[in-house]
Amino acid sequence: METVSGTVEEREASLAASIERLVAELSPLQRAHHEALWLANLTGQNEHEEACAHLDLKVRLMFSRSEPYRFLLDLRAAGGVSDPTLARQLDLLIHSYHAHQIPPAAIERMVRIEKSLESRFNNFRAEFRGRRVGDNEIRQVLQNSDDEAERREAWEASKQIGVEVAGDLRELVRVRNAAARDLGFENFYAMSLALDELDEAELFALLEDLERGTRPLFDAYRSELEPRLARRFGIAVDRLQPWHLRDPFFQEAPPAAVDLDPYFAAKSLEEITARFFTAIGLDICDVLERADLYEKPGKSQHAFCLHVDRGADIRVLCNLRPNEAWMSTMLHEFGHAAYDKFLDPGLPWLLRSHAHTLTTEASAMLFGRLSKNAAWLERHADVAAAQARPVGEACARAIREQLLVQTRWCLVMCTMERALYRDPGQDLDTLWWDLVERFQGVRRPEGRRAPDWASKIHFSVAPVYYQNYVLGEMMASQLQRHLLVNVVGGDDPWPRYVSSPAVGEFLIRELYRSGRSTDWRATILRATGAPLSVSAFVDELAGRV
Repeated sequence: METVSGTVEEREASLAASIERLVAELSPLQRAHHEALWLANLTGQNEHEEACAHLDLKVRLMFSRSEPYRFLLDLRAAGGVSDPTLARQLDLLIHSYHAHQIPPAAIERMVRIEKSLESRFNNFRAEFRGRRVGDNEIRQVLQNSDDEAERREAWEASKQIGVEVAGDLRELVRVRNAAARDLGFENFYAMSLALDELDEAELFALLEDLERGTRPLFDAYRSELEPRLARRFGIAVDRLQPWHLRDPFFQEAPPAAVDLDPYFAAKSLEEITARFFTAIGLDICDVLERADLYEKPGKSQHAFCLHVDRGADIRVLCNLRPNEAWMSTMLHEFGHAAYDKFLDPGLPWLLRSHAHTLTTEASAMLFGRLSKNAAWLERHADVAAAQARPVGEACARAIREQLLVQTRWCLVMCTMERALYRDPGQDLDTLWWDLVERFQGVRRPEGRRAPDWASKIHFSVAPVYYQNYVLGEMMASQLQRHLLVNVVGGDDPWPRYVSSPAVGEFLIRELYRSGRSTDWRATILRATGAPLSVSAFVDELAGRV
């Protein structure tokens, strides 16, 4: 075990040597784990899932070693280091080791349950009218069918996975909580936030402000949406059910006055993506070449971006169909990819990542919104000006409605997950619908008793993550406002915003390059000139942008 010497210079030399040894061991392990993770999601094959679990366990066990952790704590207690780059790495390493100071057997048990859940989600296909169908087909029914019986069957089919995984998910929560309590935390949720540089009380105070700020807007939106849905299905408003909505969780706003899907029906989403990012100075064509973008048996039905090696190997997985939803997903995922690609390659390996999950989500959300933007449609989807401009107002309204619906959904997820970890034995099935009714205004189906909450994949495979979506949206709105006003400027900045290299140059310089060398608060302050707040986001939701 390293010893902690007296002078700052000696402490810095000792820490630098320790980090060098750690990275030499961790870097190839992490790359191998990401390779296995990619293949597991691409194929659904057991051999890759097992390799992924094995490598994930090895990485976690590295950080469970007590001697390196004690060395880091002793070094900090002795006065730490003065070099800001080393000081940042010291803080991050202490967090990483702290989270894993639990018995190896507990880590192994967590990994085993996690990988089992992930495999079941990846390979699950719902039973619908005598066939096994994927998520895309379920969503198509909910988007297009006017047959209420078919819609109900599709919605119920989307929840079947919850029954399969709920028991193991509760068990995983208990195992995680036991480990967190052994480390001095109330539960795993509180631990995860604290070690991710988020404060639980601050977060939920912010979410409460967001709930109050969006409540009048959401009530007004529902007062228009519900009669429209009732007219479509020929029923009274008080008979509306969850399956009358556009997606299984009411994450997406039903289209208001314009259907954007026809604009993408005969187009290559890959070509549009490449053209847009190149225009704004963020060439991601090399990442597109490595991407896997279409459906295949066994493949994960979701979408993600994976930075395999903290270098040039960045990969995106999608399941494209030629519609606006998948266009938005492409812009979102390649927003993540752009962040990863334009990190400063000279950063130390431990800092060669985004400042925080919420900052990379902000980058992704900044671009994912544009598939509904009139200036973007005209410039990059080849929609004629005579068509694009008249739908501009409807598109702007669609963006606001989507963000509003998404925000209310995030409030459900964040509140539910905190409750799940506070008491996994409570009546979660009822609590879920209590929160859905409170935040989304969606009535629970009469007599419904099922673990519908467990059918949302994030509880199983991305724990304590969802808050980053809503924080990312807030940051995206701050970034957008700053770019429109201070970078491209002018009376009508949107055409330049979607086509000027100045946008990419700014993002590279002020957001991407610094990676994790500063925390998320300092990163936001530098990139937008202000601390993170709800103001820009609420202004956007209210149509004041």
